[in-house]
Amino acid sequence: MKIIGLTGGIGSGKTTIASLFKKKGIPIYIADERAKNITNTSKLIRKHIIELLGENAYQGHKMDRNYVSNKIFNDETLLKKINAIIHPKVTEDFVEWLKKQKGPYCIKESAILFENGNYKYCDYTILITAPEEIKIKRVMKRDQLTILEIKSRIKNQWSDDKKSFLADTIIENIKLENTKEYISKIHLYLLENINNGKI
Repeated sequence: MKIIGLTGGIGSGKTTIASLFKKKGIPIYIADERAKNITNTSKLIRKHIIELLGENAYQGHKMDRNYVSNKIFNDETLLKKINAIIHPKVTEDFVEWLKKQKGPYCIKESAILFENGNYKYCDYTILITAPEEIKIKRVMKRDQLTILEIKSRIKNQWSDDKKSFLADTIIENIKLENTKEYISKIHLYLLENINNGKI
């Protein structure tokens, strides 16, 4: 099975686009959702995160994502350290998940696909972009964050320009109807090129 990496900055619409592939019968792996599950269920991960960020990193059995986000997105060193704790486990989880899937290809959706180097293990990569003002509006509506909080998170991600040099194709996700049409074209392109061995 071919691995198609899907990435984009906060508010670009990655998860929405992943769901469009899912409607076409393609298996979807959402790295952020799996990471949430791992941080809430793994005792070892919990231990390491509390050692790094303190007891307030967890409320009961669940990681306090607001507390953790406010800590790590204002401190690049902490961000790198927590990524080093969580993301190797997410990679292991993906490998196990992949063994159970069927079909010509799957989608691996990850916000930091390029930043953490996992794009190297993908057969094809798709970058989702959108103008910054649209990203900010989407995130404010979804997460009730302030503009300053959102801009802080954007600052800690690679720019779309930097990511574009590594992406095989780029989708500017502004109008959903246009995006849906483009996803259908990409799906057919992937099927054709996987079948003829070009991907």
